[in-house]
Amino acid sequence: MDFDEKQSFVLGGNAMMVKLSRFYWPPLLILITLLALLSFQITSKTVYPIKIAFTSSTSKDDIVADSRTCVGFFGELPERKAVISIKDFGGVGDGKTSNTEAFRKAMRYVQRFGERGGAQLNVPEGRWVTGSFNLTSNFTLFLEEGAVILGSQDPKEWPIIEPLPSYGRGRERLGGRHISLIHGDGLANVVITGNNGTIDGQGKMWWELWWNRTLEHTRGHLVELMNSQDILISNLTFRNSPFWTIHPIYCSNLVVKDMTILAPLNAPNTDGIDPDSSTNVCIEDCYIESGDDLVAVKSGWDQYGIKMARPSSNIIIRRVSGTTPTCSGVGIGSEMSGGIFNVTIEDLHVWDSAAGVRIKTDKGRGGYIANITISDITMERVKIPIRFSSGSNDHPDERWDPKAVPFVKGVSITNLVSFNSTKAPVLEGIEDAPFGGICMKNISLLGVVSSPSWRCEFVSGFANDVFPTPCPQLQIDNSSSWCSYS
Repeated sequence: MDFDEKQSFVLGGNAMMVKLSRFYWPPLLILITLLALLSFQITSKTVYPIKIAFTSSTSKDDIVADSRTCVGFFGELPERKAVISIKDFGGVGDGKTSNTEAFRKAMRYVQRFGERGGAQLNVPEGRWVTGSFNLTSNFTLFLEEGAVILGSQDPKEWPIIEPLPSYGRGRERLGGRHISLIHGDGLANVVITGNNGTIDGQGKMWWELWWNRTLEHTRGHLVELMNSQDILISNLTFRNSPFWTIHPIYCSNLVVKDMTILAPLNAPNTDGIDPDSSTNVCIEDCYIESGDDLVAVKSGWDQYGIKMARPSSNIIIRRVSGTTPTCSGVGIGSEMSGGIFNVTIEDLHVWDSAAGVRIKTDKGRGGYIANITISDITMERVKIPIRFSSGSNDHPDERWDPKAVPFVKGVSITNLVSFNSTKAPVLEGIEDAPFGGICMKNISLLGVVSSPSWRCEFVSGFANDVFPTPCPQLQIDNSSSWCSYS
């Protein structure tokens, strides 16, 4: 694969596009009149409209690209055949009663509609305590306004499952790991959405186990979907995840849009969104406060990720804003052993954070990072605006290979401004595998006081219109034709 050649971002065989059609006024007026009459019909069930939905059968000849919104990924979503409420299964939204069995019973029930138009489960206003439950295909989970799903405080209601094959063990502890609060494996056509309802993992119990060093198994995520495709997560608030908040792994055709993700700024490892060994992912219009990276792109850990070789690719991250005092706005890695390529990051706004954009890798990781495009970034009071780092010495076990070094080439950063930065960028490659093809243009780091000089080693590339003056290593690559911007 030639990583210097951009690949088209494709979803479900169709490019991100929207259909253009020609309207004729007489039929349109008839349609409006008909819709007005139909609006007076009353149903016994409430079906909530989904404005963003899944791939239609429109051909490429009938559509044009829309590069500014994920809406181009989708056509019309068929109305779910069955619409039910958690109350239909004995659910009680009093903030005390366990609804674990109610949610699990509901999910068993809706499976029968998978091949008959799918189903939607409504969660009404109230506070619904539950342990983990598994989603199904052709399904919508809809949280009404004022609905709050609360993660159970009983660890037994977060069962232990097998470690991920690309990690070889739990990320924090050897052996298995706790399942996520909302989980799915091998699914297709799934929507998690609502009228800004909330899913609250009540993670403090888990954070204290971590702080006290009494955690026995790796903490669960708030939402984890595995081996799944055609997924939409939108218009909700996620709070207080025990661990990484949204974790799609081995997935394709995923959109996370219009989400608010919150955790205390000292909550450990509460990443916002972590696409992992996944392809065709769009993350946009999200606000995130967390104790770790707002967004982190991953693809497996050392020899396990190398063996599985499932890259993360064709990922768009745009119009994301937030703060994290210990980590970065967008991080790539450090677990990247399956490879990461074709990532676009744009319109990012980060403040009061340790780093703005960061690439993290190490000896033993292997894999590659290529074709990363970062543009139109604003930072305020970010300690290190741009950071490439190595040497975390973080490995799953003693069988990692120190000769497995990552390949990093083709990282472009343009139109970035940082106000009141503490330090100039830190770009640290690896001695046996220097980072090449770094392109920087139109970058202003204002207010750098303590360390205005860039710190660079084992990197090469090209820089133009960058302040303060970048390190000499970014001036030695004279073949900068690939680094061209309008």
